[in-house]
Amino acid sequence: MGKENFNQTHSSAWVIQTWLSFIISIGATSIGIIYLPVDVWIKGYMGMGLIFTIGSTVSLTKTQRDIHEASRIIAKLEEAKVERILAEHNSIN
Repeated sequence: MGKENFNQTHSSAWVIQTWLSFIISIGATSIGIIYLPVDVWIKGYMGMGLIFTIGSTVSLTKTQRDIHEASRIIAKLEEAKVERILAEHNSIN
């Protein structure tokens, strides 16, 4: 009952695209805030909102990844328990 475990890795092109997308979006938003025709206090408030949005997005993605990884580990443990029970049952017969 051995299943092959395939680890999916991201291509370097995908990694570069995601980093470029992140950097360009942060840069464009920052430039937009800098050149916004409002008072410095409002620009500061919007910049602070941008920073908090980035931080919460990173936290959210890490939490989702941790939940996914934990479910994979639990599934592997449950599968190992079932295989052990089946192996014990087959050895009885």
